[in-house]
Amino acid sequence: MWQDLFESGRLLLPESPSPALPPVESGLPLSAKVLILLSVLLFLLQLRRFFDLAPFLWNSIFRTRGGARLENNYRISHYRNVLAITFLLPAVLLMYHFRLYNPALLAGMEPNLRLLCVAGVLLGYILLRLLLYLWMRPRRRGRDPYQLAGRLSFTFFIDLILLLSATVGVCLIAGVNELTVKNIIYVECVFAYVVYLIRRAQILSLFCNPFRTFLYLCGLEFFPTALLIISAVVL
Repeated sequence: MWQDLFESGRLLLPESPSPALPPVESGLPLSAKVLILLSVLLFLLQLRRFFDLAPFLWNSIFRTRGGARLENNYRISHYRNVLAITFLLPAVLLMYHFRLYNPALLAGMEPNLRLLCVAGVLLGYILLRLLLYLWMRPRRRGRDPYQLAGRLSFTFFIDLILLLSATVGVCLIAGVNELTVKNIIYVECVFAYVVYLIRRAQILSLFCNPFRTFLYLCGLEFFPTALLIISAVVL
């Protein structure tokens, strides 16, 4: 009887080997490691300038006049501009490693190519903001509130990258999983963006009425940011 039971059994599993699973991305590609080394080196070279700039960065967050003081100081504003350009590298690395911008289109890409695409998206977003800034610029020239409000984005970008870098460092030391770190980063980005919008609206209101201020924010902020978010969802 037992022999009949075993002889009547059927193998339900496929006899041919299953196809190999796609390789899982582990660690950082060489290009990302090079960018990390380069960004650290560039920051160390500007460390002395950063300490001169730090008080102005802090004041620009909480005081409208803080941004004006920064812009009226040519040396400090130059330091700010150079540091903002330098911080594009850690911004790309944060977006890449934690998949802050992660449309389905990039999911199956080779790591180096995905890093390149993320960098291209960030640069495209910045270029779009710049074109909108130049297109909507009023005819009045000089260091007017419109220019001050536009350059405020450099200052807040530096503050945001410093905040995110400190957050990531603390979370890594504390052993927080990357998904939680990603959610914390999103929360900090939203908070910083809201504060930035409030401060920029206050500056724009110095030369235009509330309705025109809202239109400026729609064109200069809401439109490019909405395109970035929609592209991450649709693509």
